[in-house]
Amino acid sequence: MKPAQILIGILVVVLLIAVGLGTAIFSGYNRAIRLDETVKQQWAQVQNQLQRRYDLIPNLEATVKGTAGQEQKVFLGIADARKAYFQYQKATTADQQAAAASQIEGALSRLLVLRETYPELKSNESFMKLQDALEGTENRVAVERGRYNDAVQQLNQSVRQFPGSFYASLAGVEEAQYFQVETAAKTPPKVDFSDIGPKTQEPAKP
Repeated sequence: MKPAQILIGILVVVLLIAVGLGTAIFSGYNRAIRLDETVKQQWAQVQNQLQRRYDLIPNLEATVKGTAGQEQKVFLGIADARKAYFQYQKATTADQQAAAASQIEGALSRLLVLRETYPELKSNESFMKLQDALEGTENRVAVERGRYNDAVQQLNQSVRQFPGSFYASLAGVEEAQYFQVETAAKTPPKVDFSDIGPKTQEPAKP
């Protein structure tokens, strides 16, 4: 075999290797971008449902306040959590917004169990409709949260493993934070307003 043929053969092999490496890098780079965009898209869906939840709160508050007058602790908790949420909306990280969302879940769970504390709420059609709407929204939030966390898992697995970590570094993609729900927000706590309700005065002893 002539030297020229050997040289051509080497150049062909080098070219094939370069094309293969280029294709792998291009594919890996695009996959990192795609996983990152999927996480962002899923978080946008979570935000849509969170906003739907917050839009329902003022109507729910007004309805309950018109029926019962001893739940100030609950309303103060909701107001603080809602304020925190809108403060976090100004932030750029999803984990900060998720933290605020978890705060309000506990407050809402306490508000919803008022139906058991105040029987008159069971006959309040407006309250029942709002509660159904809010509970439906909670289900949507849970579904979108699950999809978001699934997308985060795929992204983080890719970012932490080689060669995914290499491609993620090239694309400037980093790990994302899971949307964790605080334990206190998973279970509706018991509500007791006996300490702030009107107390019956004991009759004076003769």
